[in-house]
Amino acid sequence: MSDNYLSRKSQLFLLFLLTGIFYLNILSRLIMAPLLPVLEKELGISHSVSGSFFMFIALGYSGGLFGSGFVSGWLSNRRTIVLSAVSLALAFYLVALSDTVWAIRLGLLFMGAATGLYIPAGMTALTLAIRPENWGKAIAVHEYAPTLAYMSAPLLAEVLIGIGGWQGIVLLIGTGSLMMGFFFRRFAPGSDFKGDRPCLADIRHLVRGAPFWIMTAFFTLAIGATVGLYSMMPLYLIEERGIDRTLANSLIGLSRLPLLAIVLAAGWLSDRFGPKPVITVVMLFNALTTILLAVVPGQWVFVVLFLHPMLTVCFFPAGFTILSRISPAPSRSLLLSLTMLSANLIGGGIFPLVLGFFGDAQAFGTGFVLFGVIMFLSILLIPFLKLPE
Repeated sequence: MSDNYLSRKSQLFLLFLLTGIFYLNILSRLIMAPLLPVLEKELGISHSVSGSFFMFIALGYSGGLFGSGFVSGWLSNRRTIVLSAVSLALAFYLVALSDTVWAIRLGLLFMGAATGLYIPAGMTALTLAIRPENWGKAIAVHEYAPTLAYMSAPLLAEVLIGIGGWQGIVLLIGTGSLMMGFFFRRFAPGSDFKGDRPCLADIRHLVRGAPFWIMTAFFTLAIGATVGLYSMMPLYLIEERGIDRTLANSLIGLSRLPLLAIVLAAGWLSDRFGPKPVITVVMLFNALTTILLAVVPGQWVFVVLFLHPMLTVCFFPAGFTILSRISPAPSRSLLLSLTMLSANLIGGGIFPLVLGFFGDAQAFGTGFVLFGVIMFLSILLIPFLKLPE
């Protein structure tokens, strides 16, 4: 199965389709962040309740990740990708029709589960269609999706909020995901296959080694630095820094613009220097800029806001390359599921919730500093990360 590589033209087309689905997958999990100031006023909720929305997304996402291997073994890899896109749309239709906190939470839980189905199936499809020596570059292109989602989410929110309200924005994203799912089902190249259904023995074997736990820790911190901080950044800038909502969302979106150039270099850096040095540099840089977000005075926060995400995208090509190297192809989807399950639950769910409590105490900055210190300390794990050739 690992020798059935696609032609270059088919590889590019498959990569385009997967990146499009991944973009809507990430956008759906990010769009609530710039909408929170509006939702808080409309529903009369606190920062901690706002943070709980991301906890429900993360809970659903973790469930989807864990179930992805079972679904792929039952339906097939391609159908799992389609199911993810279509289910995301249906869940977002439910969110758009909701007018209470718990109804929104339920819709976000289902949405998280739908998006969780994608990444193990999508990454497995990508790495099986492309030669290993090109994985870093291919994954870097795939990582354009989060970059574009982080950049476009706040800008879409500001442009469209006055037209259809937050419900209209949610409906638009759901409809886009529905269309991409059907398009992938009809036109995606490559063979289809059923993954190995997870069993207790497989899980025990994969989690036995130190590389799994080390990479889970790094992915947790990377997702915390991206999804976690991003989720609460509009509230931090508006509530504690006193910045206008439109300006805050615009700056958050524009701060991701340089990443469009950096994301391709990320794949080249991983292939050229190896993933471990790349992860080391990324963690150190993110730790420093996260702390600076909390301590720099006045408008200097705008400068740090643009610096902070610049190297974050370099982590994921390196991280996914390591995960692909430490697992054989039949177990790759399961390993991705287990790693991302824990990482998203903590980094994308618990971390925003904790930041929400810091925000209620007017202490967002303290939460940022504590997280930055933890990232600094994570570098001590690098010498214990042993990789096969």
